[in-house]
Amino acid sequence: MTRSGGDPGERLRSAKKRTTSSARWLTRQLNDPYVKKAKADGFRSRAAYKLAELDEKFALLAGVQRAVDLGIAPGGWSQVVRQRCPKARVVGIDLLPTEPIEGVTIFQMDFMADEAPAALRAALEGEPDLVLSDMAANTVGHKQTDHLRTMGLVETAADFAIETLAPGGTFVAKVLAGGTDTALLALLKRHFASVKHAKPPASRKDSSEWYVIAKGFKGRGQGRLT
Repeated sequence: MTRSGGDPGERLRSAKKRTTSSARWLTRQLNDPYVKKAKADGFRSRAAYKLAELDEKFALLAGVQRAVDLGIAPGGWSQVVRQRCPKARVVGIDLLPTEPIEGVTIFQMDFMADEAPAALRAALEGEPDLVLSDMAANTVGHKQTDHLRTMGLVETAADFAIETLAPGGTFVAKVLAGGTDTALLALLKRHFASVKHAKPPASRKDSSEWYVIAKGFKGRGQGRLT
């Protein structure tokens, strides 16, 4: 299971033996204004604009001093955090290799590994104000299975956020069409003052992804997801 951020397949495939679907994907990439803008602005992926647009709508990065980027590869979200919060301490994790980003500590490891949460907390040297998760599981083509696998990652990310966030902190995570599952939504509403769903303009219209935005972390005495 890939636990990686960004748009799946943003690395161009070899021209050899290109399938019809990959040819369509390549054509879409080449004609995508966000892809072109990302290259011009120095961002590693078009996904950077998803976070930028969410920040403009929800003020996610206001006053952030410590942030965690779950599923950091290829690094677009952390680039936005560093650009808008240049003094913030940022820590990211991904199974995929990620080129270094100035001011960001990056772990190439599985977030689901037992030692991952402790490694992230140690690198932060304090409670984060913001936990971001752009993680998504590899799709297998079965809608229900794909949803369950990705929501499993979201639930783990939410537990991590609840265990580590500073009071008043924010949790943002990618979910699929249909939004956050009932049990997880209830958990977030217990722990956060505001829980909303949004689909930023940079998210392709034909994509099933949405984002849950939980702001105003209340504390850790509200119970956990079981």
